[in-house]
Amino acid sequence: MAGDEDFDVAVIGAGIHGAGVAQAAAAAGYRVVILEKSAVAAGTSSRSSKLIHGGLRYLESGAVRLVYECLHERQRLLRIAPDLVSLIPQFIPVYRETWRRPWRLRVGLSLYALLGGLSRDCRFRRVPRAQWRGLDGLSTDGLEAVFQYWDARTDDAALTRAVVASAVNLGAELRLPAEFSGARWEASRWSLDYVHDRQTRRCRAAVLINAAGPWVDRVLTRIEPVPDRVEVALVQGTHMIVEGHIDRGVYYVEAPRDRRAVFIMPWQGRLLVGTTETPYPGDPAKVHPRDDDIQYLMETLGHYFPGYRGVAAREAFAGLRVLPAGGAALSRRSRETLLYRHGGVPGPVLTIYGGKLTAYRLTAERVMGRIAPLLPRRHPKGNTRTLMLGNE
Repeated sequence: MAGDEDFDVAVIGAGIHGAGVAQAAAAAGYRVVILEKSAVAAGTSSRSSKLIHGGLRYLESGAVRLVYECLHERQRLLRIAPDLVSLIPQFIPVYRETWRRPWRLRVGLSLYALLGGLSRDCRFRRVPRAQWRGLDGLSTDGLEAVFQYWDARTDDAALTRAVVASAVNLGAELRLPAEFSGARWEASRWSLDYVHDRQTRRCRAAVLINAAGPWVDRVLTRIEPVPDRVEVALVQGTHMIVEGHIDRGVYYVEAPRDRRAVFIMPWQGRLLVGTTETPYPGDPAKVHPRDDDIQYLMETLGHYFPGYRGVAAREAFAGLRVLPAGGAALSRRSRETLLYRHGGVPGPVLTIYGGKLTAYRLTAERVMGRIAPLLPRRHPKGNTRTLMLGNE
């Protein structure tokens, strides 16, 4: 077995949250290692709706703080990652059968603008009827109103890679592929084993961060003794890509089957439609688009854009969200990130449950607030609030 290397922080997983924590820890001057079993952004962090947004729909469940934080993180990312994050118009059509009535949307959009500081990028308008015919072939049958506001989009995988690159430039070490196989508390530090190039290697760290996304429980079972855990549910979200063009922006619609929110948006010269919410009980590595989910998205696309009825999906992808377990409907469960310091272990283990792409940097900042008192004082190298992120 290869000899021990010593670090302050070991991060399991190189999705967006693992990347964010590694960057924040390295910027604070700590010695950091990232263990990633396959590739950067190999899981959910490359299978999102590609949006950097405040979460307008979360206002319906009273998640005002989450929306406020996401809106302000959106503004920050627009400044520090201008090559990766850009504003795009968002359109909300309201039909006779639409559950969210115009007055309700106006109230929600007004609060959205207020939470965003009433900046220019948070303003909204009602699109004049004379302009409806120019909305990319959007059906006008029964259309009563159209609202337009602003949010942002990104290439989620490219953003994650940029954050990892920033962490590495600050001194973090990325081990890839590196399958985490176990950890034990020895001599006041975690001793971690991982497999790299078919060889078991070992490193040591004062703090262990579990940022493995849908694999967080699997990571916990490999720690001795096994920590306590939070009950969570895995929820599958499917997106599909079809040939076609939408030029005006993103359309935020209600699926006719169940009134869930679905986005229809331009993506790399084609259309991206998503997402679904389906409980997933299986192995996270085996998640794949379900036929019923594809049909659900096709129905939604064809309902609002008749020109795409009968068009086949060119490709599809599925990712997994980690949501609180419980009896509430999936769409009503909290999207707040949970940072959980585990009991039942002799050393510090912190797991990131859930989380939003938009707020990854703030999540990492909060992780540092939790673990900094457990670590030796180091000389900072930068601040993630201002560190610029570049495209590849």
